[in-house]
Amino acid sequence: MANTMQSKKLAGPKPGVPSQKFLDIAEIRDDLVIMKDGTLRSVLLVSSINFALKSVDEQNAIVQAYMQFLNALDFPIQVVIQSRRMNIDNYMRQLDESEKNLTNDLLQRQIRDYKAFVNQLVSLGEIMQKRFYVIVPYNPLDQKGSSTQKGFFQRLQEILTPTVAGKLSEDRFQKMKFDLDLRVNQIIGGLSSMSLNAAKLDTQSLIELYYLVYNPELFENQRMTDLSKLQVET
Repeated sequence: MANTMQSKKLAGPKPGVPSQKFLDIAEIRDDLVIMKDGTLRSVLLVSSINFALKSVDEQNAIVQAYMQFLNALDFPIQVVIQSRRMNIDNYMRQLDESEKNLTNDLLQRQIRDYKAFVNQLVSLGEIMQKRFYVIVPYNPLDQKGSSTQKGFFQRLQEILTPTVAGKLSEDRFQKMKFDLDLRVNQIIGGLSSMSLNAAKLDTQSLIELYYLVYNPELFENQRMTDLSKLQVET
């Protein structure tokens, strides 16, 4: 008994359940988010407009376009507004490069003074940046003509068992991706009627987005490497 207890003590605590098991995301590839239940998501980064600076006629036109946009939808969408601390590292590096390439002492001194001003401005208070996202989902079981609907216990079983996404055939996946792209194009067209530009996030951008969402503090101190340099365990 003593030997057994000593062996367990030396072995240390058993590793806990990995955090990935509690996430709904199974995989990110082909510019898509694949959920554990086999459904897909596309994420659009959307520009913004200053509604208050528009004239009354322009405001009314935007409101009408927004109403038409919503009425034309036959599937759900999700709008996410994300506030994050603005990172100016790339901008400061560009200023450093400009300073090195200049030969005029006066211009170099002006750039140094400007960098000091920007750093002081950022240190006085956190400058926040807002980004707007539209998430477009696709669930083949929600389509017209689908004769089967997943019940509560079936969905619960999918959460507790290995991902359904791995069981999707490539042909089936490409068909779902095509149908989702049709929805994405519809959303982009509807947003353009309100003078809003939208861009679909690629795989690298999606990984960085979710990395930031789940690791906001770590993201500021430890930047992600390029997607081609990532090593993923299978």
